[in-house]
Amino acid sequence: MAWDELWSLIEPLLPLPAPKLVSGRPRVPDRQALCGILFVLHTGIQWEYLPQELGFGSGMTCWRRLASWNEAGVWDQLHLVLLKKLRSARQLDWSRAGKRLQPCPGRPTGPKSGPSPVDRARPGSKHHVLVDGQGIPLAVSLTGGNRGRRHPAMPLLAKIPSIAGLVGRPRRRPELLADRSYDHDKYRRLIRTQGVKPVIARHGVPHDPGLGVHRWVVERTIAWLHDFRHLRARWERRDDIHEAFLDLATCLITHRHVQRLC
Repeated sequence: MAWDELWSLIEPLLPLPAPKLVSGRPRVPDRQALCGILFVLHTGIQWEYLPQELGFGSGMTCWRRLASWNEAGVWDQLHLVLLKKLRSARQLDWSRAGKRLQPCPGRPTGPKSGPSPVDRARPGSKHHVLVDGQGIPLAVSLTGGNRGRRHPAMPLLAKIPSIAGLVGRPRRRPELLADRSYDHDKYRRLIRTQGVKPVIARHGVPHDPGLGVHRWVVERTIAWLHDFRHLRARWERRDDIHEAFLDLATCLITHRHVQRLC
């Protein structure tokens, strides 16, 4: 039932297939290809080892379909649809938001990959996540493993979509909670320019329980993301493919909240 509901949201967003120029095998249905993509995301299996007997099509077929849908912005549109449902039900907590990054080791080098300063300069990436007060992901991004945690904060805030669903102006600006690594007036000013109130712990000041009490929320969302085994390490050389998996996992987590709260 849950899968049927999710498919009913995804299907209208998929781009129409291009007409076939030559005859040949029939096109693998989009729903079956999506099942193959989800199988790879959940299990972490390599594309070439996707079992043919499951009827999902070949790994290359699913890979091409994922690349095409990502280029068409399907996952961003789906995420916005789900967030609108949550806001319509008044289930988005705009009182605070938390940001967290998680290193993602990887073998291939490529865009948005770099030597990790904490893992003997092995190549890898970082997942950056911004969540609302309940842990619902509002925005995610990917950077190289050598990038500091401060730099992606502004692009991540800019990625929060304008979420309608209620009468009035669409909402997109929560209060941002952050740890001491962001303790600099420069970052406070930059965050305020986005219309966001920064609540950042200061160096040399005893721990504020008001910040620490909410830290587990974003940590839990990171754990949810890495429950998808394909996201525990970066195997894709192309950054857009890994980001497509990251965005798809974000949509799946948000859909769970829709089922629970709406």
